[in-house]
Amino acid sequence: MAESRFSETQPFRERRASAARAGVPPYRRRATDRVAKSAFVLDPGCSIDGVTINVPTLRAAYGEVARRALSEIGFALFTLNLDHLATMRSNARFRAAYQRASLVTADGWPVVWLANRGNVRLERTCGSDLVDPVCKSAAKLGIPVFFVGPEPSSQIYALSALRKRYPTLNMVGRYAPSISTMPTVEEADAVAKRINDSGARLCFVCLGAPKQELLVDALAPLCQGVGFLCVGAALDFISGHSRRAPYWLQRAGLEWLWRLLGDPKRLAPRYLASAHALILLLLRSNRDAMRNK
Repeated sequence: MAESRFSETQPFRERRASAARAGVPPYRRRATDRVAKSAFVLDPGCSIDGVTINVPTLRAAYGEVARRALSEIGFALFTLNLDHLATMRSNARFRAAYQRASLVTADGWPVVWLANRGNVRLERTCGSDLVDPVCKSAAKLGIPVFFVGPEPSSQIYALSALRKRYPTLNMVGRYAPSISTMPTVEEADAVAKRINDSGARLCFVCLGAPKQELLVDALAPLCQGVGFLCVGAALDFISGHSRRAPYWLQRAGLEWLWRLLGDPKRLAPRYLASAHALILLLLRSNRDAMRNK
């Protein structure tokens, strides 16, 4: 993996000129300029098992999300973790969706550690960490947002909590559909119609992997100018339907243990598959390192 190099996404004067030509109001131009100054993405080159991570930090993630939303540039943001890498080995559609994603962050300490072994410094950025800063930016900038999932009760409680935190957040719609594990064309069309009718520029999708990524991959071409963020159980944590690991466990890289102890029957097989995937990645990494000597 290559050394990380950071660059501003677009020159300042070019951004202002393009905004003026598009007839963007001055206050929106100033907002676009402000968020764009802090929006940096990683040059392509940090790749884990064929998946490129191009957003190095949490700040870069929400800065880039705000920049694209203000410019009405559609995107799909995925958060790569070890479970996703393991799933991709048997799910070609999931891997293809990742290849088409606009923005990918490192979610999970194993992914961060694997990147560090290749001399690329990444910050762990998961979906649950993104909801608050993105909603805060959207509230300040007047960006309309839509929410897909999780189940109705959790969604209602979570959105109520977000309204209290960010009273000016423009929530233009919510939907808690029952979606197939492998979303169909009909399901994607139904969700896309609701999002397009709402006028949303950002959409949080909270359905869990790989369902949410596959749905977003289908929605992206149907919802031009909409940015999609796959945030997993984020709203369940906000609503209180699930409890996230204490911060000290997150910092210690042990959030997976907290989750395993809370739901061992469901998560034990998944974590065994993830451990197997990690071993294979390490063996491949060591083999490649030996060849390059």
